[in-house]
Amino acid sequence: MNKLWLIAASITLTGCSDNVGDVSLGWFTTKDVKIEAVKDPKLNGVTCHISHVEGNLDISDPSDMSIACRQTGEITAQEIASIDKSTNGEIVFKESKSILFKSLKVRRIYDLENKSLIYLSYSTKESSGSHHHSLSTVPLYKTAAWQSMQQTTEKASSKN
Repeated sequence: MNKLWLIAASITLTGCSDNVGDVSLGWFTTKDVKIEAVKDPKLNGVTCHISHVEGNLDISDPSDMSIACRQTGEITAQEIASIDKSTNGEIVFKESKSILFKSLKVRRIYDLENKSLIYLSYSTKESSGSHHHSLSTVPLYKTAAWQSMQQTTEKASSKN
């Protein structure tokens, strides 16, 4: 049975995360607030901290979550070139929240005009009439990627 659970867990988890906090919600509950540090798999210089409620004896965890992402290292132009730049972005982290197909997902979306990365965490299943979600941004200002974009823009302007 444990092997089956490990296989299921490895299929449902995407991205690399470390549990950095575990806060009990009280004496008479089996629910805890878990805080995970998730590194963006394509951008080594970005770490997101995600908090979500986890019930130790529940079939399904609540859909509420929060996210805060920050630059924690260098972000290069090569890394930015490797990411999905569509308006839909790409999933960088996924964790199962229920045996009934509910997931917590984090999607990265690139905002070219504002030279920022947007990280959207959301639940894939409606709860209390809403798909719960949370948003965080990481500006590329003064990173190696930003400086490379500035140089490219300046070169293009000087040729005209």
